[in-house]
Amino acid sequence: MPILSSNYKPPIYLRYGHLSTIYSGLFRRVNGLEQERERLELPDGDFMDLDWSYANQHSEKVAILLHGLEGNAQRPYITGSAKAFNKAGIDACAVNFRGCSGETNRLYRSYHSGATEDLDAVVNHILETKNYKDIYIKGVSLGGNMALKYIGEPRDLAKEVKAVVAVSPPCNLHSSLKELLAPKNYAYAIRFKKHLVDKLRLKLPLFPERISMQEILSIGNLKDFDDVYTAPAHGFENALDYYEKCSCRQFLPSVRIPSLIISATNDSFLGSECYPYDEAKKNKMLHLETPNFGGHVGFIDAGNRYYSEKRAINFLEESV
Repeated sequence: MPILSSNYKPPIYLRYGHLSTIYSGLFRRVNGLEQERERLELPDGDFMDLDWSYANQHSEKVAILLHGLEGNAQRPYITGSAKAFNKAGIDACAVNFRGCSGETNRLYRSYHSGATEDLDAVVNHILETKNYKDIYIKGVSLGGNMALKYIGEPRDLAKEVKAVVAVSPPCNLHSSLKELLAPKNYAYAIRFKKHLVDKLRLKLPLFPERISMQEILSIGNLKDFDDVYTAPAHGFENALDYYEKCSCRQFLPSVRIPSLIISATNDSFLGSECYPYDEAKKNKMLHLETPNFGGHVGFIDAGNRYYSEKRAINFLEESV
């Protein structure tokens, strides 16, 4: 599929990538959305919390929403998406990954960029307990990588899963990590690391045989965190093995349902290997849109309804 041109042209003062990223992450507010929480018990004894919101009329369509690193279902990029889907007559199931709903999860493991078994559990739960004919998946950042990996893996994808939208996905995790560790992203990396380490400290008294305070104190950056915790907790040899196996780019040639990737070229979190131009050109189901502006998940638009939110709905209407 040819690379898509983009109509996103924000005002001049919003064209600086860091500004749109920071405003969208720290200052945006989404009001008027009511969510109902459901606890999903997982096959391994753990749980995830799902936050549902509904269209005004009965809907046979639902969008599964996946947040980013250290996010949750109340982040504005999720609530804004849910509100937009609901307005378009589509119910929304906003997923809180393990340990992200305000309560420590039960197991030593938690979530990561490639944990598609958890997304599969959500899809199966919806298929078993609801009557939706169409299931869409929209993932943001880490959640976008997970969504694309899910539909590209060798699995029998449910016929109800009709399309995917990924916003600012780090399609090559190692490339994204190197960008996050660069001086330009120092403030973001420190913030992410602090949140991740704080959660890991909560696991220390629960799993003293798995992690020690000395190991926690040795974590100096995000790669250290993945070496000390993410990789061993989830069955990878080390951080590099995790990045290699869980990056979605390698799975994109196998995508067989309509999929849209929206990634700004001024996204400071994404290295060049995160933009799958070649894969999009060769796969008619894969659509890649690379606006010049938007930073990381910062596609600010009029009326507090983001371009990426409107574009997702337009894509679904045109493609499904």
